[in-house]
Amino acid sequence: MGAILLDGEAVAARMLAEVADRVQRLRTEGYSTGLGTVLVGDDGPSARYVEMKHEDCAKVGMVSVGEHLPASATQAELDAVIARFNADPVINAYLVQVPLPDGLDEVRALMAIDPTKDVDGLHPTNLGRLVMGAPGPLPCTPAGIVELLHAYDVPVEGRHVVVIGRGITIGRPLALLLATKRPGCNAAVTVVHTGVRDEDMAALVRTGDIVVAAAGRAGLVTPDMVKPGAAVVSAGTTFEGKKLIPDVREDVAEVAGWITPRLGGVGPMTRAMLLRNAVRAAELAAR
Repeated sequence: MGAILLDGEAVAARMLAEVADRVQRLRTEGYSTGLGTVLVGDDGPSARYVEMKHEDCAKVGMVSVGEHLPASATQAELDAVIARFNADPVINAYLVQVPLPDGLDEVRALMAIDPTKDVDGLHPTNLGRLVMGAPGPLPCTPAGIVELLHAYDVPVEGRHVVVIGRGITIGRPLALLLATKRPGCNAAVTVVHTGVRDEDMAALVRTGDIVVAAAGRAGLVTPDMVKPGAAVVSAGTTFEGKKLIPDVREDVAEVAGWITPRLGGVGPMTRAMLLRNAVRAAELAAR
């Protein structure tokens, strides 16, 4: 039998319906929900991703505000937009789309975001809350992966998860999240990355009950690296021309018990978690 597909589109659709209900409830109480985006430059994938976020907002009845700065924008101009979004009561949560063009300080920009409006959950204050197990917005892709595994009854608690990648948006926060005692987590977690020798990486990945590839290296995970019956999540991608290539080879489905599709796996879950974080911020602001 082939692997069960972890259909992120289907799960995200259910999550967006729940968000739409919460947005409507706030509206009946006299409150709106607003999501902001800041895009700098003309990177194609980034621009399309921001566009999809605004499309999602329209689907759930959420106000969306976008600021698009040219690639030539200065740090001071970016800082001014962030300060304006921090002060704007219409915007409950927002993000600065990364990567930023050369010459702009990504860390400075992310740290300038008001933590209560940090829809990505990547401000140091919110990452600290994650480490401490305190309430706060969770990083969207890691939280989306946990939700996706839960939706398909993939056993996580007490199991061994191998995370490939140590990036700030997926690998590091996902490892932290999975190791917490939150429901659907509480796993033993190993983090490997592209600095590990290929033969050592393969041996470590093969021990995982769940494998999450988030390295951004096309075809990194091959069938011989996967324990039969393991759940395999491809969260990293690269582009070959206009074609999106996942970190996990498609023939891994012949070995895995569960696997994300090439398209429609983690991406829709990330965007759904983003809107869930936004409506949560609006609910907190309305208290």
